[in-house]
Amino acid sequence: MLLIFLFLAVLLLTYSNGANDNFKGVATLWGSGTLAYRPALVLATVATFAGSVCSYFFAEELIKNFSGKGLVPDEIIGSVDFTLSVALAAGVTVLLATRFGFPISTTHGLVGALVGAGLVAVGMAVNFGKLGTTFFLPLVLGPILAVGVGSLVYVLFHRGRRAAGITEESCVCVGDAWVPVASAPTAAFTALPTLQAGVGTPAECQNLYQGKFVGLHFQPLINNLHYFSAAAMSFARGLNDTPKLVGLLLLCKFFALPVNVLILAVAMAIGGWLNAKKVADTMSKKISRLNHGQGFTANMVTSLLVIFASKLGLPVSTTHVSVGSIYGIGLVNGTANSKEIAKIGLSWLLTLPVAALLSAGFYFAFHSLGR
Repeated sequence: MLLIFLFLAVLLLTYSNGANDNFKGVATLWGSGTLAYRPALVLATVATFAGSVCSYFFAEELIKNFSGKGLVPDEIIGSVDFTLSVALAAGVTVLLATRFGFPISTTHGLVGALVGAGLVAVGMAVNFGKLGTTFFLPLVLGPILAVGVGSLVYVLFHRGRRAAGITEESCVCVGDAWVPVASAPTAAFTALPTLQAGVGTPAECQNLYQGKFVGLHFQPLINNLHYFSAAAMSFARGLNDTPKLVGLLLLCKFFALPVNVLILAVAMAIGGWLNAKKVADTMSKKISRLNHGQGFTANMVTSLLVIFASKLGLPVSTTHVSVGSIYGIGLVNGTANSKEIAKIGLSWLLTLPVAALLSAGFYFAFHSLGR
């Protein structure tokens, strides 16, 4: 019976992971107006699912990288009631954050759950030094680096674009079409009896790039690069997260590894498809307002920082880096929402203790029932 509960708990955690994380890779596409919500969600779902499926070919190595080893004794990690408590607590924590629209790290939810159940199981034998390197270091370092690098790269990108003669064109909305204008509407235009016209501000109208870069029209070029970067981020997230969750299913022994990977890939895709809207709204609309180039820049900064940190062995969170890069660009363009970022930061601080308390309660209950 516990094995069945464990299987269902891992499905809940995977669904929650998809709901909270799947849209993050394409958040800048929707936020910048490059894609509408539904097409962006389709891109995120397909790319994440592809990454999850491909993770099968790297699963054995990636599962070893995240098993809780070093945080609590190995004999505790291998028990069903411990793993069930961790999966259930992390899943509920991520689902709660998703319900309120907070983008948090599933990995940190798992770390908090490991600590909570570990404290009940072995007391102070929990390795708190490991906790510092897997939670507090990335919690502080990741967002700070992302804000600084995001701001700097955007300033350089902005200056380089202007030096290359690529301009942004203001526009007005006429019916359902975007119509570019070089200056204020003429008297003849505004006098038309069936139309209302006015110059749009950056917050009200979609600014488009005009000009060429290395012989290519800049607007479609930046859009295509933006699509690619978003798809790559979503693919990489599915590739990286799925084996962590598959590792929790190893104790069940219900299915072979390929089937486990496919089941969780489907659960992750369903979670993102059905329950991503609130986190998507936070990531895309509430942190900063971005145009096409700023959205691509945020994605590029996130990808480069995560890759660089991985090479150095720094356990930064993709979620934290993505939020930080979007906020850093917002600081430069004057649209950063500091109140919203404070709420998000608080949710990050609460991730570990909430998951730990839930996991401790679950483990105590399951362990007591098993005696």
